[in-house]
Order: sequence, then C-alpha cells, then structure tokens
Amino acid sequence: MTAIKEPWGLSVFGAGSVSAEPVTAHLKLAVDHLAPTPKEAFAQAGGAVSRLRGVLRDHRIPDAEVSGSRLALRTEHSGYGGERTFVGYRCEATYTLLTRDLDRLEELIQDAVEAGANRVDDVLFEVENKPAMRDEARRRAVAAARRKAEVYAEACAVRLGPVVHIQDVDPESMGVRSHSGRMGGDPESDGVFTPGTVKVEAAVLLGFGLLP
Repeated sequence: MTAIKEPWGLSVFGAGSVSAEPVTAHLKLAVDHLAPTPKEAFAQAGGAVSRLRGVLRDHRIPDAEVSGSRLALRTEHSGYGGERTFVGYRCEATYTLLTRDLDRLEELIQDAVEAGANRVDDVLFEVENKPAMRDEARRRAVAAARRKAEVYAEACAVRLGPVVHIQDVDPESMGVRSHSGRMGGDPESDGVFTPGTVKVEAAVLLGFGLLP
C-alpha cells in the first residue's frame, strides 16, 4: 500500500491538443559522396550540388528559402585499432529548405534524391500561428484537468477549492510521467510526407485545495 506523504489536497493531470492542416514543410537534405581521392570526392559532390540547385529552381523555391553549407572534406576509415583501414575521402554539403507547395513535396524529394542529395535527414511540417494553437491546447489541458478534479471531489463528497499549484508539463515527456500512460515522440512532426493534420499538444499538472 502506497502512503500519501503530503496530504494537502488534490493533484490532477490534464492534456489537450489542437490540430490544423500544415502550410509549409522544412526539408533537411545532404549531398554525401565517398571517393578514393579528394579530387574525385569534390567532383562527385560538386556535380550533385549543381544538379540539386537546378531541381530547386525547377520547383520555384527562392534562394531566400534555402540554407546550404560549403563542401566539407574529411578522411574516412573503417575498423578500430590495428584493424583500422583507410576507406577514402568523404565530401559533404547539407541543405535546409522551406517549401509551401505541399502537393509537390514527394516529387521534390524524389527529384532531389535523383539529383544527388543522397540523404534526407528530416522532413518537418509546420502550421500557421502555432503559438495561438499552443495556447488553445493549454486551455484544453486545464479544462481536462479541472473536469477530472471535479469528478474526484464529487466522488469523495468534498468541494473543490481554489487552484494552489500549476505545473507546465512537456508533452514529449508524458510517456515517462506517472500521470500519463501515453507514449509518444514529437507530437508536432508526426506524419508522412503528406499529412492530413499537424497536432500541437500541451499538458498541465494542477493542484486544488479541498473544502468540506
């Protein structure tokens, strides 16, 4: 039997969410080529970068929406200790871009990969006015916690007193909190390349005083 160490009132957890259709997508791509010599590595990666820039122009993505790194070269080895052997030279450049044409997103990714962007590191969908959505999710979380508290108070034949404690809870950590059995990753980036909605979540822990 678990004892209540500090019997001061009622503590309840509440969660809320708001969903909306995404309006933009952020892509993180990389050109990553391995070759036996620096010259070959730079040539392969440089050609891929040129083709990738052509793809972005074809998809009418303005330069202001593209952030890219310079070509970086490093040696590559395999194995450890005495078995460590030289493999070649790896040349890499990374790009982050934003697109609003979600209907052609899959086509954009396919074209970029075919052009030589052989790594797709991330695809993140965004909605308009996310702060307002987060605020509404927080209001819903508070309302859910209050409804739960009212049920407990009624069942125990006591009256719900004022709120004496408010604790914001990170929705991403709900899986490890004792107040929620839900597991989840990033609630704002779940989905495939063409998601129906993007969910914005919030959670709260409320403490209420109790009246006889």
